[in-house]
Amino acid sequence: MKGQTSHSILDEQRQKSLRKNMTDAENRLWQRLRGRQIASCKFRRQHPFLDYVLDFVCLERRLVIEVDGGQHLESERDAGRDRRIENAGFRVLRFWNNQVLQEIEAVVEAIHLALTKEPHPHPSPPLEGEGEEPFHAVDTGLPSPFKGEAGRGMGANNNQEKEPC
Repeated sequence: MKGQTSHSILDEQRQKSLRKNMTDAENRLWQRLRGRQIASCKFRRQHPFLDYVLDFVCLERRLVIEVDGGQHLESERDAGRDRRIENAGFRVLRFWNNQVLQEIEAVVEAIHLALTKEPHPHPSPPLEGEGEEPFHAVDTGLPSPFKGEAGRGMGANNNQEKEPC
């Protein structure tokens, strides 16, 4: 895929190993993402992009989903990674492992909302006092993997369905 710079990321054996050794939370979420079960969108798992391997990505809707354990709490590295991915035009949703394992329906609903929400109409943030709050700053109601932030990557409920991916 265009954009990769690290040969270790492009190594297909590494991706196979990551797919084979997914966490329980990643496996549980994958069972709900695979086969176009959410908004008819196709997801890939352990997909290389830039210098990263993304847990899950829907390329058509430009949505990245990361499932994190406690080692990611207040991670500046993850925040920088998210900024780079967002600058490339993707939205990033992060969920804690325990959210996926204990609240899978809420996680799936949050993903569905992100997939069906209309993207912000402006390619860049609106001028002060114009438009709505940026897409990633709206609260999902789920605890965030980043301390003190609302759920990342989510918008208000929008029942308007998009075309399948």
